[in-house]
Amino acid sequence: MQKSIIATERAPAAIGTYSQAIRVGNTVYLSGQIGIDPARAALVEGIDAQITQVFENLKAVAEAAGGSLADVVKLNVYLTDLAHFGKVNETMARYFRAPYPARAALGVQALPKGAEVEADAILWLEN
Repeated sequence: MQKSIIATERAPAAIGTYSQAIRVGNTVYLSGQIGIDPARAALVEGIDAQITQVFENLKAVAEAAGGSLADVVKLNVYLTDLAHFGKVNETMARYFRAPYPARAALGVQALPKGAEVEADAILWLEN
C-alpha cells in the first residue's frame, strides 16, 4: 500500500518533524492538534477556546483527507488538567454524533506551546 501526505492551510502547519496526516489505504492517521488558530499561527486563550480550536483543526485535516469527523474511529485526548474532561465531552457533543468513536483521555504534565489540550485521531474512509 502506498502512503500519501495530507496537508491543509486550514489547520496549523506542523511545528516539528511530522505531517498533519498520513493516509495509508482507507486509514488516515491525524497528528495531534493543539489549539493554534491557523490564521494567526498563535494559541487561542482559555481552555474552552482551545478545546474548540482543537476540534476545528482536526475537522480541517479530516476534510483535507476527503473525510469528516464522522469518519473518526479512534480519538485520543490529552489534558494538562483532567478537571476539564467534562468540557471536552460538552464540546465533543457539538462535533460528533452516535455512534461515537473509541476514545482515550489522558492526563499529561505538559503539551507543546503551553497548550492545555491536544487530540489526535484515526479515520476510516470508505473510498
